[in-house]
Amino acid sequence: MKREQIKTGLWLLGALLLWEAIGRAIPTVRDVIASPSLILAQYWSDADLYIPHIVATVRSASLGFLLGNFVAVASAILFCRFPLVEAAFRGVNIALFAMPAIVVGPVLAIIFSDNLPQIILAALVVYFPTMAATLVGLRDIDPRLLDVVRTYGGGGNAIMRFVRLRSALPAILAGLRTAAPLSVLGAILGEFGSGVRWGLGSFLLGSLGDANPARLLGIGFAATAVAMAGYGVFAWMGQRTLGATLAVTIAPDRSPDQISATARYPWSQRAALLAVAIIMPFLLWWLILRASDISPIIAPGPLETARYLVSGPESADARAALLSALGQTLPLAGLGLVCGIAAAFVVAALTVVSPAVARAILPAAMLLQSMPLIALVPLVLLLFGRDTAASVVIAVLVVFFPAYVMLAQGFALVPRPARELVQVYGGNRTTELVLVSVPYAASYLFAAAKLVAPRALLGVMVAEWLLSGKGLGNLLNTSRGLLDYDMVWAGAVISILISVAAYETVSMIERLVC
Repeated sequence: MKREQIKTGLWLLGALLLWEAIGRAIPTVRDVIASPSLILAQYWSDADLYIPHIVATVRSASLGFLLGNFVAVASAILFCRFPLVEAAFRGVNIALFAMPAIVVGPVLAIIFSDNLPQIILAALVVYFPTMAATLVGLRDIDPRLLDVVRTYGGGGNAIMRFVRLRSALPAILAGLRTAAPLSVLGAILGEFGSGVRWGLGSFLLGSLGDANPARLLGIGFAATAVAMAGYGVFAWMGQRTLGATLAVTIAPDRSPDQISATARYPWSQRAALLAVAIIMPFLLWWLILRASDISPIIAPGPLETARYLVSGPESADARAALLSALGQTLPLAGLGLVCGIAAAFVVAALTVVSPAVARAILPAAMLLQSMPLIALVPLVLLLFGRDTAASVVIAVLVVFFPAYVMLAQGFALVPRPARELVQVYGGNRTTELVLVSVPYAASYLFAAAKLVAPRALLGVMVAEWLLSGKGLGNLLNTSRGLLDYDMVWAGAVISILISVAAYETVSMIERLVC
């Protein structure tokens, strides 16, 4: 283990020296990607600024992390015990996850003051990954354990207490591992539009006009270090608890409720539940606006937004603008989703086939995931320009890491006897991956796809906002600058509906395959 750590350290040192040499030799690169020595020098100059900015971001991210994950775990337990509740709130769950941050952040800043926008946005971005991971863990259990509890007279609550929660601990920690970097990202995005003085997001936004790549990358690395610290804590906890939760024998079958207990209902009842799931987000939207004092100019209701798109005086122009923007955004989102999941699967498969290679790749993947996208813009711009490739790359970046964590967790939970059975018959690690790990972790593959499908769309929208000036992301950003909140909310609703459709499509494929 120590030899592998030394080898990893040498690779890292070599990469830093190469980066330094290229930065000093090529002025165009130095103007966009500052060398490590320039970043360190800038850290020294800005040392008195970093502590208050980091403290502010960590405070908002931590509070959002605690709030969002508490609600996520509680919701997953409720959904597991009562599948009809899960079916009814499916649309709400996806809507919360899929709502574009470039819409939510500024609106939260108008409604709330101080650090509440950052806290709420951090809570929103961590809720769905943790809830989805926890729900998979609660349902993916050994059915023999259910029989034991029922034999002794235990009901659903006893099964939840003695079987599901204990079996789900690795999945919960995997969700928290994903949520830790996301909470930092959510807090930073909240700081962009809130106007607060302190926070890495405010520091980064205020530094964009300085044409100082060393400072921009320095802020990005500081945010990455904070995010990686949170990830590392839960990764360590996961390693400590994984061995105690792995099955020691091979179950003849998986738990029949690992996907959803609603699958056994007639098609008419499932159609009714789907209708409830679609209506519920709009009903909550209307109730929240009715219970608050938010101006309808800033936050129009669902009926007003529908009227704007269907029967208003400018509805034809609005629909034309949205359709044109979607024609540019959707193909890129689909390509980014496929490429991101494929990359996540390959790296997760390396944890089975070649763990050393996977460990070498993970730090770079974590760095790209945790680095604020605005800090990565100069690098993406230099390497891929402003058009299609840049949008797909950013979509892949936001899709890859959550999918990788979910898939790697599924591969790690394969019972040891199943691996040993392949070895007894002379199979290698590739055979183990194909015949055991992939079939065993199928539910985690679909959970990963459902988790990142909305993120692919959001990734392309962020790229369009920051780089290309095209598509739905640019339309929403331009409309926000023009105070055209009707178009902002219409675009947000359309993006959410598309994300819900993608989620439901993956769920339908999961039911057919599993």
